[in-house]
Parts: sequence; structure tokens; C-alpha cells
Amino acid sequence: MPVFPFKINTSDDVLCLSPAIAVFKPAQRPVKYRLPLFAGKVSAGFPSPAADYVDKTLDLNDLLVQKPAATFFVRAQGESMLGAGIHPNDILVVDRSLKPMSGKIVICALNGELTVKRLVFDNQQWKLRAENPVYPDFMLTDELELVVWGVVTNVIHAL
Repeated sequence: MPVFPFKINTSDDVLCLSPAIAVFKPAQRPVKYRLPLFAGKVSAGFPSPAADYVDKTLDLNDLLVQKPAATFFVRAQGESMLGAGIHPNDILVVDRSLKPMSGKIVICALNGELTVKRLVFDNQQWKLRAENPVYPDFMLTDELELVVWGVVTNVIHAL
């Protein structure tokens, strides 16, 4: 297993990098708010005569937040992660308890600036990779100041 050339920040006070960055933590014990979940699936092609009744309920906290004490939300900006389905103004659900591994999308502070990129170990080198060919990879070296805040688990995207 390769050694990470960066540290993982797990403190509770790390969420205020600057007044310009909005980082939200979910409530420790969120109120359950169950919404109807239909039994059938919605066809993205031709319509199907599926049953249109409610099968059960769904709570978005249960769906999106596995570990409330380790989870925070942050709003994306820029277009470097379009290929991963992350668009400007999307809300990213981030879990600080997950280990950052090659292939995972992470939130990190790179030289003091918050960024979202895919963490990649390739040719014996750690990189932060954008999911847009217009943006270059960042090779992770000892000279860079990098703190991983957490792993992105979900993206909330408005239509």
C-alpha cells in the first residue's frame, strides 16, 4: 500500500477555512422526515405500465448521511469536475471518517485553497486529478501543503 504524502484532518474546527467558503455540518441527531418512495422505477426510455403506488418511505438523511458526526456539506464551484457529475453550485456530501484512497473524490485544502479532485496513485506518484481535460493534474510532492478534509460520498444536483 502506498504511503500518503499528506495528512488527513479530522478535527471538528477545520470547517471554517475562510468567510467566503460555506461548509455545512448536518445536525448530530437529525429529525426524521420521511417522504414517499414509489415501488416502481421510472423509465428513462419508453414508458412502462408500472404500478404507481407508494411502497415505503425514504428519509434523505438515511440515504445521504451514513455518519452524521463525520459528515459535512460543501457547495462546489468551477467546472474541473464536470466529468464526475459535479457541476457549479452542486452540494457535495463529504464523510471525514472514510479513508482517502486512489480513485476516490476528495475535498482537500491544497496550499490553503479548498478544492475537490479525484485522488489517484499512478506510476508510483500521487496526483489530484480533475475530471475535465481542460484542467491539469496536481502532482503531490512534499513541497505542497495538502490536508484532506474527507471523501465525497454523494452529489446533490438541482435541475
